[in-house]
Amino acid sequence: MSGSAGGGVAPGGGAPLTFLYVPADRPDRVAKALASPADVVLVDLEDAVAPSRKEEARANAGRLLADVARRAVQVRINHRDAPWHADDVAALGLLPRAVGVRVPKVESAAEVVALANALPGRELHLLVESALGVERAFELATASPQVASIGLGEADLRSDLRLDGDDGLLWSRSRIVVAARAAGLRPPVMSAYTNVRDLNGLAASCLVGRGLGFSGRTAIHPGQLDTIRAAFLPSAAEVAAAREVLERVAGAATAGVGAVALEDGTFLDVAMVERARWVVNLGGHG
Repeated sequence: MSGSAGGGVAPGGGAPLTFLYVPADRPDRVAKALASPADVVLVDLEDAVAPSRKEEARANAGRLLADVARRAVQVRINHRDAPWHADDVAALGLLPRAVGVRVPKVESAAEVVALANALPGRELHLLVESALGVERAFELATASPQVASIGLGEADLRSDLRLDGDDGLLWSRSRIVVAARAAGLRPPVMSAYTNVRDLNGLAASCLVGRGLGFSGRTAIHPGQLDTIRAAFLPSAAEVAAAREVLERVAGAATAGVGAVALEDGTFLDVAMVERARWVVNLGGHG
């Protein structure tokens, strides 16, 4: 399912790196987001919408996304225990199947299966936001073939774990990266960086996440998109080094040579070749 408009492929054909949240009760902002350079637009019915405006937001999403085409879009619904959940699911069922559903506060495989049955053929993008969800990450990621991604909702997770900063999230972040990989899903996307003016802090945080295995990040303001993209795209030097790996392996295969070493003396193995292909592919869509 990774090639559908639900969020698997960026407009340029590469892996999506920028995911822009926009509240569904602001149709003007939804229109701007759909016209933005974000790889995926996340139309929000949950946290960004006040309880008194939930119905209006749902109606807006239904109207604005009724004929969305060739644009990667996901709708974040209200969680299963919220009074608006059932109506959100019913509204999603009327939208084009290419519109993915972003599912908050997931904790059990049973709820994933139930949602998949209610929305057949539609990509599910799961958000883990509690200690229990983290513990069950792989179980959630493999609960249904419709699961297209899994990620963290770090604001709620910080609250659940009683954390003040990011240090306590390290294990949870790595757990999600490993679960996604083990389940055969794309690398997870980082949670939003909430200080929209601190672009240096955003860039530094993205590099930490990239080092842990994340690929891309959600944004809550269009001004964050360029910083996120730059942080997650490989540099020209990294792409060149990856190309060298692939060229040397190809040359060795042609010559019938088994062992291959780079200029710095590093011997290549299969894992390095796979990583090089990933880097070259990602760098080719910058």
